[in-house]
Amino acid sequence: MKPTIIPFLLISIFFWGCSSDGDSGEIIPEPEVGALYFPPSGSATWETLTPTELGWNTSAEQALYDLLEEKSTKAFIILKDGKMVVEWYFGDHTQNTSWYWASAGKTLTAFTVGLAQEEGLLSIEDKTSNYLGEGWTGEPLEKENLITIWHQLTMTSGMDDMEFDCVTPDCLTYVADAGTRWAYHNGPYTLLDAVVANASGLEWSDYFNTRLRNKIGMDGFWFSTNGLNNVYFSTARSMARFGLLNLNNGSWDGEEILTDSEYRTAMKNTSQNLNKSYGYLWWLNGKSSYRGPGLQIEFDGPLIPNAPSDLYAGLGKNDQKLYIVPSQKLVVVRMGEDAGENSLGPSSFDNQLWEKLSAYIN
Repeated sequence: MKPTIIPFLLISIFFWGCSSDGDSGEIIPEPEVGALYFPPSGSATWETLTPTELGWNTSAEQALYDLLEEKSTKAFIILKDGKMVVEWYFGDHTQNTSWYWASAGKTLTAFTVGLAQEEGLLSIEDKTSNYLGEGWTGEPLEKENLITIWHQLTMTSGMDDMEFDCVTPDCLTYVADAGTRWAYHNGPYTLLDAVVANASGLEWSDYFNTRLRNKIGMDGFWFSTNGLNNVYFSTARSMARFGLLNLNNGSWDGEEILTDSEYRTAMKNTSQNLNKSYGYLWWLNGKSSYRGPGLQIEFDGPLIPNAPSDLYAGLGKNDQKLYIVPSQKLVVVRMGEDAGENSLGPSSFDNQLWEKLSAYIN
């Protein structure tokens, strides 16, 4: 399956502009976020705050709701300090309905790879072939041996991204040396699941469930929707739980889940010089330029001009969104149908949504 690229290009140019005072890619340390609320596991209880208590602009609420409804949203959540401020469901979607994360779920994989490294099961500097065996690609061996787990995390494997979902050697083919070309590519990312499974001796889902999902009270499951890529399905509240875990720098209600601060910091900062708005499978705002899926074009300016500069995000097909804003102690979740571009990740809907959000929150 080849990615859809034209809508992303045209709408990016039209809506997102070409200039910025954004950061050029320096490392930003993890901020201290202070006390946060954590909802209990196995319960529907979740403490709330009202927009009025927070001094938000309630006159802007209807415009936000209308945009979400117009753009085929199914679930929308805003957490402030870990507490629920907004929880809206549309149509027949409910608090208990599962929906797919699409590529927003890449963030789950990035976090889980960090857990495996912390356990000493792997190093992200290791050759991928140490875990998948020689010949896992169709490249010459000397080129395959250049590819590390780090390259899979940063979308710099150098393989042909036009064979977008492919995970077999016949279509994992050479375009450039690993580390010299950034291209949004599902195949090498998906194979991180097998890397962790082979390193741990457990099925991917078992490792993920015991090390991450169950510890923070998430629900959900991995499922291959096309026989190639694993996609995560869960309720919107579970996506919000994962966002809250990251907002709190890898700790959940006093329990450290991912203690490796060096990995966490690298995960949420520019990971390479080819796409300053990309970390370890997380999208980053506030940088001086960005690249999008499917194109070898660099655009000037931040990814989402209307959003806070310290925002980082999981962004998935058909506008699945997980936004985290440390400076405001916010987690924002949007699940639903395509908002209009058939985008694989970032889209102009991000900027439209943050225009309404900023008016509401500020």
